[in-house]
Amino acid sequence: MLMLAYDVEDATANKIALWLCTFTLSVAVCAVLLLPISILSNEVLLIFPHSYYMQWLNGSLIHGLWNLVFLFSNLSLVFLMPFAYFFTESEGFVGCKKGVMARVYETAVVLLLLTLLVLGMVWVFVALLNNHSARESLYDMWEYYLPYLYSAISLCGVLLLLLCTPFGLSRMFSVTGSLLVKPRVSDNPQMFSPVCGVDRALFLVGGSTACWVSVNVEPLRTQFLGVQAKRIALEMRRRASPWQRNLFYPLAMLLLLALTVACVLMVCFHVLELLFDETAMPSGMGDPRLGTASFSMFGSLGAAVQVVLILYLMVSSVVGFYSSPLFTSLLPRSQDTNLTQIIGNCVSLLVLSSALPVFSRTLGITRFDLLGDFGRYNWLGNFHIVFLYNILFAGLTSACLINTLTWAVQGELIRAFGLHKLPLTVSRTTIPLKLLLANGLSKIQ
Repeated sequence: MLMLAYDVEDATANKIALWLCTFTLSVAVCAVLLLPISILSNEVLLIFPHSYYMQWLNGSLIHGLWNLVFLFSNLSLVFLMPFAYFFTESEGFVGCKKGVMARVYETAVVLLLLTLLVLGMVWVFVALLNNHSARESLYDMWEYYLPYLYSAISLCGVLLLLLCTPFGLSRMFSVTGSLLVKPRVSDNPQMFSPVCGVDRALFLVGGSTACWVSVNVEPLRTQFLGVQAKRIALEMRRRASPWQRNLFYPLAMLLLLALTVACVLMVCFHVLELLFDETAMPSGMGDPRLGTASFSMFGSLGAAVQVVLILYLMVSSVVGFYSSPLFTSLLPRSQDTNLTQIIGNCVSLLVLSSALPVFSRTLGITRFDLLGDFGRYNWLGNFHIVFLYNILFAGLTSACLINTLTWAVQGELIRAFGLHKLPLTVSRTTIPLKLLLANGLSKIQ
């Protein structure tokens, strides 16, 4: 009976934590769509300036949405997600009656102590920089202290995007290639011979219960599952239509290449703007006047391209984040993801998505200035930080893209000429060239 009560209590705590994670993910989605919706709203008001049905779409509405997203993103990041983690790990104070409320009390105390610790560390850091400003921030916490903390959090998110997005832009080719059917598919029936051999071996070993030879079935079963997945993929490729094999894959690769090159060119153009135009610096917009002018020199078409590039950068940053060796352990797996990993994924996606508007404006992807508290970050007015950020993004993206295309073209040329079947002698050791090629191609996969 006591174990049943503990199970019900744990289930209730997990359910509350999942509700908080769901709310955090919804805030992250809103943060991703915030800038595209603002750009599209401005273009809609330009197309229908005097429409009666578009009177509800105005600057005050967009400004309110930006403030709400800023509020809930910081609330989820600073309070809700730590609360969800500590709530699932807490058991209540010693000597108190067990239950959900006991967990709530313990979590609230731990959160309060953690908040005081973080605020104290930030205040000490400010005091080391400027004693006078630190004393003012202690008296005026709302106007100076919290914006400084928000600036630090946003800077961490933008730096994380700087690391993940260039790597994700190069990984998008291999990820998209794994989802689509490639043009050249081998129809050799011998490709299924290893699969059939493993299938028969698994049947003989697993099916014979009276076998007198002791055999470890698990390695064979793992090998069989891997080969079976490859066989299913090959069967899907063989059943694909010629349009899917010869048209969709090249078009998808060309589209990804065009989007990536467009991002790099826009960032390079923004670097030149920073050198000669002071208005190119990201800043906050106090009173948004939507429907007066387009935020792109190419009109509605340029605004649509900006929206596509912003969403493409967000997808690439997520791909790069989960492909990075530092965050591979956070990758969700079907029916094998614990609650701590779910909370970690929600926090990571919220940090990436909430930094997306500042990231896009800093790189010059759009000229839509930041609204509300997003434009109050202290580091946005620093020319050296913004200029160096643009240079690093353009350099890292170009390096990753050149590395990916170089290995891919080299591999296709070697396979086209049949050189992968030739042995390569290195230091008196004969090594098949296809093994070296596979090791090289693994870097881009």
